[in-house]
Amino acid sequence: MVSVRLENLVKRFGKVTAVDHISLAIKNGEFVVLLGPSGCGKTTTLRLISGLELPDEGRIYFDDSDVTYLPPKERNISMVFQSYAVWPHMTVYDNIAFPMRIKKVPEDEIKRKVKWAAELLRIGELLDRYPHQLSGGQKQRVAVARAIVVEPAVLLMDEPLSNLDALLRMLMRSEIKKLQRRLKVTTIYVTHDQVEAMVMADRVAVMNKGRIMQIGTTEEIYNKPANLFVAGFIGSPRMNFFEASVSDTILDTGYFKMKLPEEMKQVLEGYETVIVGIRPEDIHPVERGIPPGVKPIELEGRVDFIEPLGSDTIIHLKIGEILLLVKVPGSYIVEMGRKLKVALDFNKLHIFDKKTEKAIL
Repeated sequence: MVSVRLENLVKRFGKVTAVDHISLAIKNGEFVVLLGPSGCGKTTTLRLISGLELPDEGRIYFDDSDVTYLPPKERNISMVFQSYAVWPHMTVYDNIAFPMRIKKVPEDEIKRKVKWAAELLRIGELLDRYPHQLSGGQKQRVAVARAIVVEPAVLLMDEPLSNLDALLRMLMRSEIKKLQRRLKVTTIYVTHDQVEAMVMADRVAVMNKGRIMQIGTTEEIYNKPANLFVAGFIGSPRMNFFEASVSDTILDTGYFKMKLPEEMKQVLEGYETVIVGIRPEDIHPVERGIPPGVKPIELEGRVDFIEPLGSDTIIHLKIGEILLLVKVPGSYIVEMGRKLKVALDFNKLHIFDKKTEKAIL
């Protein structure tokens, strides 16, 4: 197990900068998820850490050792890919044993470690089978077993669950997290699935356009987004945003106004226009009653669309040209087209600088 440190990493492919001056410190035994949309640079960052790609600028350290230009085989890393990458002509046993045979590990030790890894991943009864006889989930367990059997210092995982169905994905992410806790191996995991990231990570690094937008615990990322991109990317359904002008003690959207307390007036001094955000679960239909602790801003709109999702319902509420998504329990029934009064929780407002898109509040 080692700590991993990236210092000002840059990777270009022609005129495209895939990784743009990334710096990141990962603690020994930590589970860090690189999260972001397709093309944001997260897989390229993982490949730089593995040695499959070399940076144009910057350094990579494992503990205090500079591994920037070391080949992958000298980094003591293991990698699990989206495509499983199990050898079709080998049994499960031989697939798991393969990296140890490359290293010329004695056969009796190979047998012991294969059994250990197979039992951890609960595939002990599959050791004589070939990949074509396995389900997708079983193949992925074989790939993980092969990765951990060499007891790597760093475990790298590139969207390993994206080819699995929803139920199996849910089961496998809990299995991988429990396995990582047991092994205490430093793990860097790439995904575009925010639920996966929130469930598994000790910390999440949200990426966009080759840069890290914010890194923090799942609670920090969700409750205190550093900028407009993070606020909009994290959360399902996404955060509501609307533009508002700042005038004395008033935020004015053109369709409704919100009175500011004195302390917020001081924070917004000097701003003319801001972006206001609020999560759908922080908007409450007044007729259901306003929860304790909510500082309400009451608005009225018309129900434009309803998404019944079983346990929850998403109400699309139109106020002028502004569309607010409101998340309520599935048991709450509301009719399309009717007027509905809601209360925004003033304590849960997020305010962003329109120019820089950075969080003000």
